Amino acid sequence: MLTLTFLGVGSAFAKRNLHANALIESWQNGPPAQSEPDDTLLLDFGGTGPLALHQLKAKPGFEYLARGSIVDYNRIRRIFITHQHADHIGGLEELSFMNVFALSGGGGKVFKPQIISSMNILVNLWDTSLKGGMSPMPGRYALLQDYFFILALRSTAGGYEPFQMAKQYEFEIFPTDHIRIERKYDWPSYGVCISDTQTGESVFFSGDTRFDFDSYRERMTAAKMNFHDTQLDDDPAPVHALLSELRTMPDDVKKKTYLYHYGDTWDQPENDFVADEFAGFAKPHHRYVLFE
Repeated sequence: MLTLTFLGVGSAFAKRNLHANALIESWQNGPPAQSEPDDTLLLDFGGTGPLALHQLKAKPGFEYLARGSIVDYNRIRRIFITHQHADHIGGLEELSFMNVFALSGGGGKVFKPQIISSMNILVNLWDTSLKGGMSPMPGRYALLQDYFFILALRSTAGGYEPFQMAKQYEFEIFPTDHIRIERKYDWPSYGVCISDTQTGESVFFSGDTRFDFDSYRERMTAAKMNFHDTQLDDDPAPVHALLSELRTMPDDVKKKTYLYHYGDTWDQPENDFVADEFAGFAKPHHRYVLFE
């Protein structure tokens, strides 16, 4: 079994629903047969991620995330980074410092999760985002590998090599049209298509992207479930998919698509149609079953 739980579902500036990061859990038998999953993966960990995990550990079925009154970050085994905006990486410093300084028990044994992304993101992640706060250590300067085991996905003729969980679930990343410097895809950001290699079923997770349906039409059509980011208000120069644009997708695709990364006005009457046209707005702290 594979499950996905949003830590938050809000946009970068949302205050009511925290940042749109997700916890993926793989299970041999599934909850409630197991008190904790066999493996865990975060899809991003933004600035509100630590608060979201703090809240989540008190929810039924997520108690394994607690060590007394604090978050047990050792339970987070892997982290996939879609891109470098702060609402997707801003929690990495706390997670790392907690693992190294607070949860190591003073015995010198430090738990290091695996961090996964493309090479261009991982190099820039350290040099341009994390290094300033995380490189100073008592008596020396640290590197990214002092905090994480690094998995840089190699590029292939068709994209990037996939990675797996539980030797059954395959994660294939694809570029997204989020920020353009000069041309499409020239600033690295990614979505993920997750497949059950035993059944052939798949789930689509857009990551941050402008509306680019023609590029991933086949993925969304084939998937059993889609998660797509959205911006509720129209914008002449958007960096996310406008809700008005997503409404132009075929009805059969919309009906299996949950919207996330939305602003704080999602529950205003003008958005009531979402429940009828789409699978709905994704909910924080709700454990979605991706594959049985």
